[in-house]
Order: sequence, then structure tokens, then C-alpha cells
Amino acid sequence: MRVCDPNSAFFGFMGIAASSIFSNLGAAFGTAKSGVGVCSVGVMRPDLIMKSILPVVMAGVLGIYGIIMSILISGKMSPAANYSTFAGYTHLSSGLIVGLSSLAAGLAIGIVGDAGVRANAQQNRLFIGMILILVFSETLALYGLIIGIYISLSDEGKLCEPYNTL
Repeated sequence: MRVCDPNSAFFGFMGIAASSIFSNLGAAFGTAKSGVGVCSVGVMRPDLIMKSILPVVMAGVLGIYGIIMSILISGKMSPAANYSTFAGYTHLSSGLIVGLSSLAAGLAIGIVGDAGVRANAQQNRLFIGMILILVFSETLALYGLIIGIYISLSDEGKLCEPYNTL
């Protein structure tokens, strides 16, 4: 049997970083973009501020998805000497899946939230349509989280011998 590569943990840590960084980038963009719309609506219609804050909250949830994935990956990396290259690649790909899908959802939530909040201030009937579009945008990140969890928890078995026993 082959000896585990000590550099395999690098890929796992990159998966942790990618999950956290890209998810928080999506959350930050979605919060900032839709927050600008909330501020502009608050000037015209202060009564709609609490109703208009929903896109900001939905964008903030995206950062939580990245944290969940990062915690799951770091929990699977515990015995570093037994960490295989397959596990490193698996954790890198699951971190990228969650991070990039959350980034895409954050872009969609930010743009839809900004336009939807401004439109809702002028025509109240558009609120339900905005909510539906925001929910479908959020499901992009949920799909990534589900696939990322499934991939990261796959059991590869014992693929290599610990490198510190030689």
C-alpha cells in the first residue's frame, strides 16, 4: 500500500478556504447591493423598510453555508497522517462547489433584491414576485451545499498508510 502524501492536507485546507471566502463574498455582495436599495426606499417610503430587508437577510444566510461546509471539512481532516490525496481533492471540490454556488446566489440575490425593493416601493403587488425570485436564487446555494456535503462525507476507505510510521 502507498504512503499518504503529507501535502494532501493542503487541498483540504484550500477547500475550507474556498468555501468560506467565496460564500462570504456572495453574502457581502448580496447584502451591499440589496442594502443600497433598502436605503433608497427608506428615504421615499420609511414604512417599507422592515418589509424590504428580506433580501439582506437572505444574502447573509449564504455566509452560514460556507461556515457549515468548512466545519464539516475540518472535522474529516483530523488524522493528518492518514489523510489521502483522494480526500484532499474531495474536500477541495466540495469547498469550491459550496463557495462558488453561494457566490452565484449572492450575485443573483443582490441584483434582484435591489431592483425588487425599489419596484416594491412603487407597486406593492411586485412583492410576491420578488420573494419568489429570491427564493429560487437562494436554492442555487442550497443545491451547492447539498452536493458539497454529499461529496465531502463520501467514505473512500483506507487508501494509504500513515506517513509518520516509516
